[in-house]
Amino acid sequence: MSNTEKPVREIRINPIVPSESVLVATARSLRPKKAEAPVPRDTRAHVETCPFCAGNESMTPPAIAAVPQTEDWQIRIVENLYPVLGDDRENPNLAFGLQQTIDGYGRHEVIIDHSSHGVAIHEMDVAHLTLLLATYRERMQQLYQSNKRLRYVLIFKNFGPAAGASIAHTHSQVIAMPVVPDNVQAEVSNSHAYFRKNHHCIFCTLIDEALTFEATIYNRDSGEIRRKIDVGQFVVERGRKFIAIKPFASRYEWEVHILPLAHQSDFLDTTPEDHADLARVLQRTMARLDAVLGGAQYNYFLHSLPHGGENAEHAPSYHWHMEICPRTSIPSGFELGSGLFINTISPEVAAAQLRAVTLE
Repeated sequence: MSNTEKPVREIRINPIVPSESVLVATARSLRPKKAEAPVPRDTRAHVETCPFCAGNESMTPPAIAAVPQTEDWQIRIVENLYPVLGDDRENPNLAFGLQQTIDGYGRHEVIIDHSSHGVAIHEMDVAHLTLLLATYRERMQQLYQSNKRLRYVLIFKNFGPAAGASIAHTHSQVIAMPVVPDNVQAEVSNSHAYFRKNHHCIFCTLIDEALTFEATIYNRDSGEIRRKIDVGQFVVERGRKFIAIKPFASRYEWEVHILPLAHQSDFLDTTPEDHADLARVLQRTMARLDAVLGGAQYNYFLHSLPHGGENAEHAPSYHWHMEICPRTSIPSGFELGSGLFINTISPEVAAAQLRAVTLE
């Protein structure tokens, strides 16, 4: 925000999960703060002490799978040495007064995204990213089929120290758990309620509005323009089958979501053709973020329809998607105390800056 722009101060309601609403306060970006140089990224191709680099396979548990299954692998899956859940658990659930526990049964694995140490997502070619996405899908399916106790499989990536990555080598993680996370369940329940009322998927509506909605909202007393909504102002990138959108109520300054243009509830329903187009959209989106931020540190994760129970009936109302959350600030006491996210950049302005990046 420049010193001449009118500051925005408004609470934006997340249409899918209202409890994750956002306080957009652009004047906060002008407050004095210590300038910090970006953390330099380790771009070396190989590091002798890195357990994920090709040639260092003895430093990790045995491979669960590798693509291809040769010494010249491109992607490798191993157990996490420090799992948050494990399949060795047999403790019964506990309920004693207000104290309740669920057995920590599950799986926690690492997907080594690339044999090269320092390559980032936006630097991988589309063919490799297509292979990585296909590996995500295959491993997710295998875990669901391995045990009916597993209700949800979450695939996510932490990139950079600010995002919680403990190893610099590019990698993703998979956690299969016996419960559906509350934030995912909220998406499923709220989108189902919207569908029952409107007979339409709320995520599809979000995409339709991003691509077609245009409006000018006036103050009824003064006649002044309160808000002008332009077609495509939240769109960051678009492919034949996927679209990258800046959420209206973005929790993080540079948050972007990628969704299939056609309705699809489960990532397991994706095809090789889907993976190829998603790979292109993901690569270009990450390149835009990296260019604007000067080296993005981020988390991304896949939200897909949970399995088991009554979730099959939510297929018409739920829409799987990928959420990309660059880490450019640390939550403050207000955010922790109120549950409101603070965003210091107007999502419309952030989307415009991302679109303005020139890509090859």
